[in-house]
Amino acid sequence: MKSPELQRALLAWYRRARRDLPWRRARDPYAIWLSETMLQQTRVETVLPYYRRFLEALPTVRSLAEAPESRVLSLWSGLGYYRRARMLHAAAKRIVREHRGELPREVEGLRQLEGVGDYTAGAVASIAYGVRAALVDGNVTRVFSRLFAVEDDTSASAGKARIWDIARALVASAPGDPGDWNQALMELGAVVCTPRGPACEQCPVQAFCAARARGLVDELPRVSAKRPPTEVRRVSLVLVSSDARRVLLARRRPDALFGGLWEPPSVEAETDAAAGALARRLGVDASALESVGEVLHVLTHRRMRVTVLRGPLPAKRRWPTPGPDYDAARAVPMADLGEIAHATLTRKVLVLAKAAAPSVRSRSSR
Repeated sequence: MKSPELQRALLAWYRRARRDLPWRRARDPYAIWLSETMLQQTRVETVLPYYRRFLEALPTVRSLAEAPESRVLSLWSGLGYYRRARMLHAAAKRIVREHRGELPREVEGLRQLEGVGDYTAGAVASIAYGVRAALVDGNVTRVFSRLFAVEDDTSASAGKARIWDIARALVASAPGDPGDWNQALMELGAVVCTPRGPACEQCPVQAFCAARARGLVDELPRVSAKRPPTEVRRVSLVLVSSDARRVLLARRRPDALFGGLWEPPSVEAETDAAAGALARRLGVDASALESVGEVLHVLTHRRMRVTVLRGPLPAKRRWPTPGPDYDAARAVPMADLGEIAHATLTRKVLVLAKAAAPSVRSRSSR
């Protein structure tokens, strides 16, 4: 597939109108890999401060590889989808161990790294190394679906294959830097060819858009309906010291939801009995617990309703693990909450229980 006029028009627009983003100012493969990993399912505006802070703290692959996981999660918190951070950390160790601290230059080598899929491999190879590698994300899928009126279900195998075929053909024939071409596609999808209310009148390639010509813009891309998130009920115990300076937090096991993050001990439960059992395990008098309300927290596949109970923190030096989803527990000074990796759900729970101020910086969005 060759579309030279379309390609020239899109590239000219990108060079003129692209957003000034920090990862576009350098060709450092590590910085590009980090940005692409952070940007998965996360808005640019959310990523920017975390990207800068992460690079300041861990400026090289080697520094990332040598950092403890707790440090990586603390820096990452605020972006959610924590498996990305753990995979990034594991991949950095592999790069140091097997590639002398330098990211592989080809797609095949990049795909061998933990957490690197076809999209990320294509992005790093093309943007950092100038390889004519295709990439497809949600923005690119939407742009191609409309430009070429692809009416297949793009969430199904045939539709995905069709979009990837277009991506490979166009990056192979794109003039100039393939990294610019791939970024131009993503930029168009992010700021013009948006999911709802696309700015077709401002589109630099509207003259080539088959969906616009056929009146299909609002109908494409076609995707099958998503399953509604599963309803989950939990009870969370917020135990606060008498001087209001410490709160009990427990760390989730690495293989559990929110793995490696700290939170008030909680249990999945529909009744008060499970909460009572959790209190007894911690050596807390269940009758001293007071319900302070409920928190709603929606993830991609879960809709979590958490009943929050507040109670006094007993004086202990060592705490038992609250249950099978945890591997540690300790009383944490309130002043240290901003430095401990935790999810937004934890902040919501603590704020509701008046165990933290709303201004406490949460390092998680999911």
